[in-house]
Amino acid sequence: MKKNVRIFVAGHNGMVGSAIVRALIKNGYTKIITRTKKQLNLLDKKKTSMFLEKNKPNFIFIAAAKVGGILANNKFKSDFLYENLTIQNNLINGAFSNNIKNLMFLGSSCIYPKNCKKPIKEKYLLTGVLEETNEAYAIAKIAGLKLCEYYNNSFKTNYRVLMPTNLYGINDNYHQQNSHVIPALISKLYKAKKNKKKNSKNLGIWKTKKRFYVCR
Repeated sequence: MKKNVRIFVAGHNGMVGSAIVRALIKNGYTKIITRTKKQLNLLDKKKTSMFLEKNKPNFIFIAAAKVGGILANNKFKSDFLYENLTIQNNLINGAFSNNIKNLMFLGSSCIYPKNCKKPIKEKYLLTGVLEETNEAYAIAKIAGLKLCEYYNNSFKTNYRVLMPTNLYGINDNYHQQNSHVIPALISKLYKAKKNKKKNSKNLGIWKTKKRFYVCR
C-alpha cells in the first residue's frame, strides 16, 4: 500500500484493531481513519454506508466484532450471531456498494470443525460439526468469509480473510468470566501470585476429558 492511502480500521480500540493501528503508524501510514462506537454505530446499516460514502477509504480493516470467551459465547448465542453478522455485513456490503476494492476481514480458527484434523487446512471448512459453545460466533465468521469470497469471485474485489488462533496482548480483555482462555489464565495466575496462593485449585479451571476451560 502507498503511504498516503486512506485506511479505515473498524474496531481500533480493541486488541487486534489497536495493534493494526500501531503497525500502520510504525510503517509510515498517515491517513488512518478511526471511529468509536459512540461516533459510529456499525450495527446501523444506513449510518455505516453514509460514513463509507463520505470518507471513501481505500482500505478497510475489519477488527470490529462482538467477542468473548467460552462462557460469554455459550450464554449469549443470539447476541453473538446477530451482532457479528450485522457488523460485518454492513461493512463488507458497504465497501462493495461504495466501490471500495480492498478489505481485510478478521475471521477465527473456530470456524473449523470441532474434531478437525491437525494441522488445520482450508479445505476442512464445513466438513463437520462446530464446537457447540462458540457455534454462533463461528457461523457468523463463516458467513463473513463466504460473503468476501462471493464478492471476489463475482466482482474481482480484493477482500481478504485472516484466521488467527488464540490471541492475547495489549488492550485484551482480562475479565475473569468473559475473556478468552489465555488472558483469563494470565489474569488468574497474576492474581494468585500477587495473593501468594500456592494451591493451583484456587485458579478456578474447568477440566474435562479432552480439554481445559477457564472458568469463574
